[in-house]
Amino acid sequence: MYVAFGKKSVAVAVSALTALAVSACGTTSGKSDGSDAAKQPSVLELMASDLKGSLQKTAEATTKSDSVTVSMTGTAGGEKVEMRGVIDLGDPVKAEMTVQDPKGDPTIVRMVGGVVYVEIPAADRAEMDGKRWMKMDLSAAGEQAGMNFGKQFEDIDPTKQVKTLLATEGTKVVGQETVNGAATVHYTVTVPVATHLQQMDAKLRAGVEQQMTKMGVKEITTDLWVDEQYRPRRAAMKMGPLGDLLMDYTDYGKAVTVETPPTAETLDFAEMLKSLKGLTASN
Repeated sequence: MYVAFGKKSVAVAVSALTALAVSACGTTSGKSDGSDAAKQPSVLELMASDLKGSLQKTAEATTKSDSVTVSMTGTAGGEKVEMRGVIDLGDPVKAEMTVQDPKGDPTIVRMVGGVVYVEIPAADRAEMDGKRWMKMDLSAAGEQAGMNFGKQFEDIDPTKQVKTLLATEGTKVVGQETVNGAATVHYTVTVPVATHLQQMDAKLRAGVEQQMTKMGVKEITTDLWVDEQYRPRRAAMKMGPLGDLLMDYTDYGKAVTVETPPTAETLDFAEMLKSLKGLTASN
């Protein structure tokens, strides 16, 4: 149960972070007759005037960032979701998140590419050969399920998400709003599930679309708040019956270190399942 929750939370986190869907900034020019100079537009006003230009500028700005801190709250599948952590936007993308389970107990989850490491509670380690981490290779699991989870992990990078949304039509400006003390422009877009998933890997898209349709999700609304430095400050996703998620982004470029747990401290979930199947078959 412990491992299942950790894996589910990670999957939710990854899907949620794909909410880096829209952003903005652009260029306009004021006129002056030399005697009565026109008021120059503010950065936020410029950001609201050109959606395509805004997305491009946001992509360029986030490309320069090495890391970001993420705080996420919401619901998914009827369960409360709450986590906070840091994302290393290098290659591969890495993340360390502290996830609150339904009882409020914290669980540390590390993600390195398509591999997830869930910290085993100290009280349970004796039953796990003294290991501290449970390793789950979602890339391998995705191949078996016909879904590319590894690609989904790579797409945590907000730059990739912004570039993806350059191809999305229907984005609108809601207005200027303050998010955690930062002045931002709020953008929103609502599209059918099929449209929202168009930029995903084909194998992943088929599986996700099938699951969402089965759960009654018909359309997805994505909101994004971008500050005057063209950096996403908040993202939100509303997925109908599936749930809703809100992500806040802070501390862009802050030095972070996300290390792969030592092999000696790691228990491979796939190998453990093989051993259990072997024992069952022999009995």
